[in-house]
Amino acid sequence: MATQTKRRRVAGLADSEDPAPVAGFLSWCRRVGLELSPKVAVSRQGTVAGYGMVARESVQPGELLFAVPRAALLSQHTCSISGLLERERGALQSQSGWVPLLLALLHELQAPASPWSPYFALWPELGRLEHPMFCPRVRCLELYRQLVALVMAYSFQEPLEEEEDEKEPNSPLMVPAADVLNHLANHNANLEYSPNCLRMVATQPIPKGHEIFNTYGQMANWQLIHMYGFAEPYPDNTDDTADIQMVTVREAALQGTEVEAERLLLYERWDFLCKLEMVGEEGAFVIGWEEVLTEEELAMTLKVLCMPAEEFREFKDQDGRGDDRREEDSLTITNIPKLKASWRQLLRDSVLLTLQTYATDLKAEQDLLSNKEVYATLSWREQQALQVRYGQKMILHQLLELTN
Repeated sequence: MATQTKRRRVAGLADSEDPAPVAGFLSWCRRVGLELSPKVAVSRQGTVAGYGMVARESVQPGELLFAVPRAALLSQHTCSISGLLERERGALQSQSGWVPLLLALLHELQAPASPWSPYFALWPELGRLEHPMFCPRVRCLELYRQLVALVMAYSFQEPLEEEEDEKEPNSPLMVPAADVLNHLANHNANLEYSPNCLRMVATQPIPKGHEIFNTYGQMANWQLIHMYGFAEPYPDNTDDTADIQMVTVREAALQGTEVEAERLLLYERWDFLCKLEMVGEEGAFVIGWEEVLTEEELAMTLKVLCMPAEEFREFKDQDGRGDDRREEDSLTITNIPKLKASWRQLLRDSVLLTLQTYATDLKAEQDLLSNKEVYATLSWREQQALQVRYGQKMILHQLLELTN
């Protein structure tokens, strides 16, 4: 899911509630059959950023928060120019699949009688897009950049059924009410798809007065800051990751070579890994809190770079076939201490080299985060960048402990 590029509010500063957009939106919801539970409220008060949804009463897991009929969704198939978009489908194809939705959105934004007008009132960004749709004077890269940012931020993509995996992905669409929810990795609500409607259902107990959160997907902090403008402070983002550049592992392995023949053999091993498409000059191994997301690639790299020379020759002659992965070689986080000593040492050296690429060490950032007065003097960008770095370093330091 993608949703609004929201910045989290500084503690103690709340926007004054403007009831007009919310009242208009709620009236529109009733008109189109979008059912909001009486236990929830759309509000700017009590939310981490912008508009959000808050529990009026305690909510239990499994309770319906709201249901959106499919007729209320805004997509290339439901907009008033759907026939035109269908006729021009071939010309509007793109890798992202966003172009038809961009045109549908832009048309409905400027159509005086658009049925989605009250829905748009909750989007403050849209005030900047008051341009005639096909006016040459305003048809510029900046206009389309803003529209793409909106679609990236607000749109949803319905997942394919298991038996439909071979099909093209479903077209993105706008889901009123669902795009109001903010994000947490440990979210307490989830969007369910059915033939007649989309249902937001509570997945955890939500106490009265607490905000209701959906998820934008399993996203590391660097992805959140890149796409949505915020990072989750440590340790909230359980989906956070740290990267170890693949070439850094090669560099760490080179540190263990003493003569030219050993260095040449190591480069031969690296070239073989490239041939197997396990590594690349621009690639990275991705480490999470509970798993190595690139487990196959990292396990093969450690194996090839650490195996004895004669074993490598035989392995290379077989083109890497017959690779029987043993359970003790599994790269789950909990199994890392059980890896061969040579694997652990190479992984540890790679982590140490990665930590050297940061301008500051972990203790300096721990001191900064613990000093609330100094932290408050940082700009928003500096605070978010600090949260991104700190989460990455904590994951890397966990790896150091596991490989010790």
